[in-house]
Amino acid sequence: MTACAIEPPSTEGADGVPGAGCVITADGAYAARLARDGDSWFPERWTLDGPEPYAVPLPGNQPEEPGTEVQPMGDGRVLIHRLVAGRHAFALLYPTGPGTGELPLGAVECPEPGTRLFLLPPAPGGVRAYALAVGPRSSVVWLVAGGAFGPERLAEVPGRCSGGVWLDRAGRMLALDRELGGRTKTVVVDLERAEVSPLLQIADGSDDRLLLADPDSGLLLISSDAPCPGQERLGWGVLGSTLPVRFPECLRVRECAVTPFAIQPGQALMPENCAVGLRIDGTFGTWVGTWRPAERRVRHLPAPEGWLAGAGVWTRDGVLRLPYATETTPCGVSDLTAPEGPARDGVPPDVRGPAGPARDGGSDRVSEAGRPAAEAGPSAPEAGPSVPEAGPPLPEAGPPLPEAGASVPESGARGPESRGPGAEAGAPTRAEPGSPVRAEPGSPVRAEPGPPVRVVTRPVPLQQAPLGRLVTN
Repeated sequence: MTACAIEPPSTEGADGVPGAGCVITADGAYAARLARDGDSWFPERWTLDGPEPYAVPLPGNQPEEPGTEVQPMGDGRVLIHRLVAGRHAFALLYPTGPGTGELPLGAVECPEPGTRLFLLPPAPGGVRAYALAVGPRSSVVWLVAGGAFGPERLAEVPGRCSGGVWLDRAGRMLALDRELGGRTKTVVVDLERAEVSPLLQIADGSDDRLLLADPDSGLLLISSDAPCPGQERLGWGVLGSTLPVRFPECLRVRECAVTPFAIQPGQALMPENCAVGLRIDGTFGTWVGTWRPAERRVRHLPAPEGWLAGAGVWTRDGVLRLPYATETTPCGVSDLTAPEGPARDGVPPDVRGPAGPARDGGSDRVSEAGRPAAEAGPSAPEAGPSVPEAGPPLPEAGPPLPEAGASVPESGARGPESRGPGAEAGAPTRAEPGSPVRAEPGSPVRAEPGPPVRVVTRPVPLQQAPLGRLVTN
């Protein structure tokens, strides 16, 4: 078989987010990517659910362009998206003995200048595939595979959209990050009714994006600059929950970009125990992180050689499967198990350079600035609010999502921290000075003496999200 390339043709996704080296179906059975033979690119399908992974090359009559998109379907065929004479053409590829069969699906025209069209992440079930056409003033969701009569226009969303996260197992509710009026907020598109409704709005002046979601537990991974205006931070929340969105300090890795790419499925009613896979890009390389909301620590692990960076899938048993390709192993999968218990919060030695964190001689904890953490026990946070004396550690509180109509101070106020999963009733907590607090409806929030603060309303808490009633009980 033709040797595979280690690097994908493009590693930069939309909005500057690092792109994955390959695309994996929602159930983890198949993957697809562009592989390289010399200077030529061709589609390749990987089978991941057998005893050993193997790749099937799907070359066409001529080499593909480096920007060509491919996506695996649930039946093993591969959807390909090509730009041909200004039109976006779609086809299904499948192996036919020594050659490659191709089933044309039709094309989409985008006559408005400046329109960009790209495939959305694989839909649950693997029967249908969708694309998003982003124009200067609006975005259109297209069904490009699985329909009865070729590409079908489903819904139009005012504003410029990006991202794309599936919120249910039926492939009906799609979350998009919409830029409108200079701000980015996450909205939900009901593809059956062609209706658009708000999902994530933490503050009026913040940019809020949904990065990942798990339909089983309702765990959401969020990016927002609400806690630090002008600076994006990673946070987590639970769809349908009354608890606020939280922004753990451990997800801020010094001088590194942290991108979540996979959530452990099958953890109904236990979102705080879901393992999350993180791609961490720094000056000295790319490596893997694993994290659970209940742990308050990121475990840094070296990535396998030739990892198709940003690609991976969790099994229900907590095994992170990472596809990789080298000259000696053109199709391989490395299985990493996320251990439970005290975490090692350091950077792997093979990717840590002179400016990286320094290890604390007798401790596995490393502070964010590279200095040894204080000897405060295995579960003590490096900084931030205190935790109850009993019970598992709490995730750090971030900007809350109060009940509809409640008001909270935008900055400068202090108050009791909202307790997270696992906190015992009546356990004492205290908030870090200057941290946002949760305001119960009708209850006053007392601010420290100082300059007056502007009170803003933060609408649409997660418990009122359109999909809240559909989360597994």
